[in-house]
This record gives sequence, structure tokens and C-alpha cells, in this order.
Amino acid sequence: MGALATSLGVDRTSLFRWVGNRDRLLSEILWSLAVPTFDAAAAVAAPSGAARIVDVLDRFTADLIEAPYFRSFLTREPARALRLLTTTESDVQSRFVRRVTGLVEEQHAAGTFDPSPLSPEELARLLVRISESFTYADLISGETPDPERARATFEYVLRPTTTSLLATGAR
Repeated sequence: MGALATSLGVDRTSLFRWVGNRDRLLSEILWSLAVPTFDAAAAVAAPSGAARIVDVLDRFTADLIEAPYFRSFLTREPARALRLLTTTESDVQSRFVRRVTGLVEEQHAAGTFDPSPLSPEELARLLVRISESFTYADLISGETPDPERARATFEYVLRPTTTSLLATGAR
């Protein structure tokens, strides 16, 4: 924070007043990088239904797993990363859940997907946990993060039709 304050030409007190603490700043930076990644995934996903939800989450998860800046942060500060990204101590996870809830609600409102028996938010929380499980597999269980296994799990849970999977060109 000291180096950032110096580069901005302000004292540390002003910087802390503006951004809160280091964790809050990191959370905002991480979320600011996640939004365009999520939006890019949505832009090239299947047009509707469970296949769309699978595609968005698959591409978002794969992009995070493969992003060098993100892997570098996870490697450099694993405990902080897990705390900031997967717990209620930071609002990154709650924002991610809201984005996925919106995606589920959008498909439900269009009549292309029914999340029952779960609510859209309950399903979104489950899908976010799946994404986290594969994105942070190396930190959680020592396994290699695997976007293909993540996609298979999203498909298993959401059960898109074979026809919709063929139309999307699923990998």
C-alpha cells in the first residue's frame, strides 16, 4: 500500500481512506477483472437454456484457470486469495453469486430453463461452488485445476439437452 500511495503522490492515510484496507482494494481489483471475463464468456455462449449457463460458467472458469495474472496471485498469496474469493469476508463471491443468479433468472424468465427444485439463488450458489472447486483445486485439494472436469460437472448438474450441446459446439 505504501508503494501505491507513493506512486499516486498521496500519503498512506489518504489511500486507506479512499480504498479501505489492502484486502478491500484487492477484492475490487479482482472483481473489476472478473466482470469483463464473465461478460466475454456470455458474449460467445449458447443462446439460451441450460446450455447457455453451462457455456458461460465453463468459459469463465477456464479463463480464470488459464489467466497468468490470476494464477500468479493464487500462487503468491494462496490463503489471502481463498479468503478474498471464496468466503463472505469479501464481496467477490457474493457478486459472483449475483451474476450467476441473474443468468439463471434470465433463462427462467425466458422459459428456457427451470431451476426447480432450487431457487435461482440456491442453484447459483451451487454453481459458484463448483466453479471455485475446480478453479482453486490446487489450493483446496492439491489437484490440478481442470476446466474440462468443471464443464462436465456443470453439464451433470444442469443437464442441457444433447441437441443444445451439439448446437453450441461444446468442447
